[in-house]
Amino acid sequence: MTVQFKPTETFRDTFTYKKSAEDILRFPFPFPEDEYMYSVNIEPHVKGGPTAAFDAAFDIDEHYVAECRERERVLKEDPKRCQVLPHMLTAEWDALELIMESLAADYPEHFSLSKAGDVWTWVNRPLGLHQTFTFGKVETLPYGPFEYITRQVQGDFTLQDQREDMLYVDGGMVTTQADWSFEFNIGMSFMEWHGPVPLANEKGVFERALKYLLRLQCGQPVRRLNWTMTINPRLDTSPENYPVWGPDRTTVTPENVGDKVHLRVELQTLFRLPRSNAILFGIRCYLTSVNDLVKVPKWRRRLHRVLRDLHPALAEYKGMPRYRQMVVDYLAPMDDGAPTTKGIAPETDRLEG
Repeated sequence: MTVQFKPTETFRDTFTYKKSAEDILRFPFPFPEDEYMYSVNIEPHVKGGPTAAFDAAFDIDEHYVAECRERERVLKEDPKRCQVLPHMLTAEWDALELIMESLAADYPEHFSLSKAGDVWTWVNRPLGLHQTFTFGKVETLPYGPFEYITRQVQGDFTLQDQREDMLYVDGGMVTTQADWSFEFNIGMSFMEWHGPVPLANEKGVFERALKYLLRLQCGQPVRRLNWTMTINPRLDTSPENYPVWGPDRTTVTPENVGDKVHLRVELQTLFRLPRSNAILFGIRCYLTSVNDLVKVPKWRRRLHRVLRDLHPALAEYKGMPRYRQMVVDYLAPMDDGAPTTKGIAPETDRLEG
């Protein structure tokens, strides 16, 4: 089905972001069971999955144009949200090739890529872009190759360089992060980057994940889901902008909790790049309000149970103590105690309410 874009919706100030019924049902709900604890939870990133969000290498949905415009706005305010260390230029071209080829293959009605040797022509119809350039020559593009293509994809991206049995965050386009600073993290090792996460380090989650990723092969990408909660459909919740979004948490009340509180899910994808041997780490952000989630009976039952029983350290880390109980209380009357099926797929393709 052809994607119908909504180019004028906003993710700040007026918050006009809304989801169609189809968009709610394609949401990558992050809880396969009625309880949650950090785990590696990595699986092959193959096309197809429990919802339509898994149907392409890089998912494009109805918010695509609006999210690209929001990214452009963030970069004008803070150009350092996109940085790549000089030694990662080959990885930049790797990433550009992977993303262009994937988008053209998965969405031919919206994107096309043609090649005449090293002279490539890229067409992005939703954003009105038509660019002919020479692959490998930075001066033939309006931005560096990594910045050029990641301005045209939903979600954040980092480039991980592999050296001496460690991964390093040596590049990134990060404008929709969940309360972490790319400016602070660039150049860090994988373990340094994940150091603040409670419980997971004690359980050895990131040590196992690192060992797995160091063996990642070209052509065999993997994925996992991560989550937190955000007040209002705000994409940019960076530490640099905390004075803007931090006070949002004080505005949640029992009366508005369903509209204000959004489940924020990251579909994280990892691709080994062929020339550089670097890893492209995609962090695709999805937002859905509690009121939209309760339209799916399985999800409302499970979200209630997960939040009710969530370990306090995880709730604290995710910034939820101020409003978590309000969400639990709001969901409790909608949880009839019925058992839920395994996995994240809805049990029906119809919404309630």
